[in-house]
Amino acid sequence: MTRPSSRDRARSELYRVFAGAFEYPDAALREEIVAGGLRDALVRLLPEAGVMPERPPDDIALTQLPAIDDLAADYSALFDVGSGGRPPCPLHGGAWGGAERLKVMEELVRFYDHFGLRIAQTGREMPDSLGAELEFLHFLAGRQAEAVEAGFDAGPFRRAERDFLERHPGRWVPEMRARLEQGGASPFYRELVRLLDESLRRLLDEVTHGDDGGAFAAPACDRVQGIR
Repeated sequence: MTRPSSRDRARSELYRVFAGAFEYPDAALREEIVAGGLRDALVRLLPEAGVMPERPPDDIALTQLPAIDDLAADYSALFDVGSGGRPPCPLHGGAWGGAERLKVMEELVRFYDHFGLRIAQTGREMPDSLGAELEFLHFLAGRQAEAVEAGFDAGPFRRAERDFLERHPGRWVPEMRARLEQGGASPFYRELVRLLDESLRRLLDEVTHGDDGGAFAAPACDRVQGIR
């Protein structure tokens, strides 16, 4: 028995929406979030992807943002430069868990290479960035949907998604959430990381134990080239 491809597509889009939400909060992104685009996308996609968070998305935290300069400063202080040039919650998996970052990035590159993908050469994107990892998961879930619809075996993509979730964002996002909740982050980022952490845990269970088988305008997948 195969899982309907719509479940895979919802999971794929959920990964992409989270990747877009962790972009630097420029005026355009902030305006869209305040208009309810992110909240609406999460409210729609979480149940479609089989995710039931411990509590529903917080409407106030996800729409009532501080001024653009304050939100941007919060993003930089948490994820980018922090104090003394070291952010407390880096958005790079190799910075967590005591792993040697070079080895983490080498493994990530092998994952991407196996599926004919590579990190985009524009900007400063690194293989272990949260955005790149989520876009790769978006790719894998989307390929599962395509395989199911074409009558092919989706198992290789599902197993890759399971292994990647377990070894990469599923490993370090819980640590990031725990550290962020100890600090003075804005309600928006606390809620966003909570939802991401709970989603990844439930999606890992989904791909491990499941059968084989006004939207938020998330940015195009431009970190990992080859994704369509």
